Amino acid sequence: MSGKIVEGRMTAAATGEVTLFLIGMRINSFRRVRHWGPVLRAMPRMLSELSRDPDSGLLGYRLLWGGPRLIYVVQYWSSHERLMAYASAPDGEHRPAWAAFNRRIRQGRGRVGFWHETYVVPAGAHESIYRNMPPFGLGAAGGVIPVERRGESAAERLGRV
Repeated sequence: MSGKIVEGRMTAAATGEVTLFLIGMRINSFRRVRHWGPVLRAMPRMLSELSRDPDSGLLGYRLLWGGPRLIYVVQYWSSHERLMAYASAPDGEHRPAWAAFNRRIRQGRGRVGFWHETYVVPAGAHESIYRNMPPFGLGAAGGVIPVERRGESAAERLGRV
């Protein structure tokens, strides 16, 4: 994580609906690079394509390593519809990568694993706090504001008080 530290207590500026998309792969056989290598190389191309297009709906992402076998990406999207539009776009990086991945996974006999989860979070149903941190997570995707603007407690920021 890099970036300038924002001192004090901050919260994400995002107030509307947000879609959280988690996607990853698990290397089940390190020696079978031909099965997992192309999967690993495909994601940066898609993230680059999305990052170049401010209308794609991708607000931000974070690449994470979960030990030597697990690699995943946390993505923040402006809407579920934009995520689905990208996934089905015939002229984007995703469709050919998905087709190639499916061919490889059938041939690979379990040498690479894949997963994804999608969460559509309604407006008012998310809250965050960052203290003495560079912009991170939803705050990096949409900016941060001082906590006082939204409420001192998580319950206040969620509108539950």
